[in-house]
Amino acid sequence: MQKYSQLFGKTNKGSKEFDSLNATLLQKAGFISQEMSGVYLFLPLGKKVLDKIENIIRDEMLKISQEVILSNLSSKDKWEKTERINIDILLKAIGANKDSFNRNDTEYILNPSHEEVITPLAKEMNVSYKDFPFALFQIQTKFRNEARSKSGLLRGREFRMKDLYSFHTSEKDLKNYYEKVKISYFNIFEKLGLKDYTIIAKASGGDFTNNFSEEFQILCENGEDTIYFDEKNDIYYNKEIAPQNILHNGKKASEAGNIFILKDKYTKIFDYKFKDKSNEENYVYMGCYGIGTTRVMGIIAEIFNDDKGLIWPESISPYDIHLIGNNDSQTRKIIKIIEENKLSVLWDERENIGIGEKLKDADLIGIPKRIIISERSLENGGVEIKRRNEELGKIVEISDLANYL
Repeated sequence: MQKYSQLFGKTNKGSKEFDSLNATLLQKAGFISQEMSGVYLFLPLGKKVLDKIENIIRDEMLKISQEVILSNLSSKDKWEKTERINIDILLKAIGANKDSFNRNDTEYILNPSHEEVITPLAKEMNVSYKDFPFALFQIQTKFRNEARSKSGLLRGREFRMKDLYSFHTSEKDLKNYYEKVKISYFNIFEKLGLKDYTIIAKASGGDFTNNFSEEFQILCENGEDTIYFDEKNDIYYNKEIAPQNILHNGKKASEAGNIFILKDKYTKIFDYKFKDKSNEENYVYMGCYGIGTTRVMGIIAEIFNDDKGLIWPESISPYDIHLIGNNDSQTRKIIKIIEENKLSVLWDERENIGIGEKLKDADLIGIPKRIIISERSLENGGVEIKRRNEELGKIVEISDLANYL
């Protein structure tokens, strides 16, 4: 149970309007705070939502891979080796000409992705065909030199991301695993409440591959991407590669994840080979698969809201119940029932704030289910239960409350 009066980061309905709905709502509701353009601090409510998003992703990834933590920093020479040292998104951490040990190697890379780190690591560990296939993932903070940081959590300079890398002895095995990841991704987006909004679209491979990549696009009115549907071939395309003959009836969307078949692009660069049954050496095949976890949070905020505030899907709401009630025996009894049912509760127990103001705060925060204990509800035989996305609540007897949680 968390008392609202002791919560770090309250609602601030009078805070400024930002360039995106997600940034405005999340800051007004006390989930995030802007440090600078493209960089946000996550307050307790925001941290709870982000943790739930990442745990849903983690649970699915652990079914098909193992978790690691890779370094935020990497040496410049690895990026020179892959010839990605001058890509626009790269951030370099540059110290003085010489560090305290009189060394000159004070230029490092703040990794926007980890192909340059994980490929040499895998080469150190697994070189026999018996070691394959294997896959490793992490959930970590990433950095990008984003020239046009905007749209709140949708385009930032610092953000959280899940990236997964798989390693295989054949292209066939890689493609089979690639399809397995697709299924896992659809499971993730369904658990996040995004099943009806999720579409796979073909897109450019960018710096990662000359082949097409596939993006998991979330239909979103304020999305930065536009996707087009090829009815004849039943394929969606990102606007950047869409055939000219289908450029009509575009749908706005926001990219939440992407998957790439890298083949041997990075393993050739780092000379990563495996020995087959005949003791012959062949290059390892790779795939990479990403989901932007903070971006997903921003997309959900863009989709699930109304003119009063946020409306979180139950699976990622910061708390299960928003309780409005005074600090008395009846309220304590309700809290006990909620916690006995293994549900979390944010309790607005403030005594100097009217119930109308408390309800406005509850609407803004967007916890999907609330319980209101008031003189009116008690006079009518119990407490009022109301869902955030419904206009009317229901009076429930306290003795029967557990059946409605």
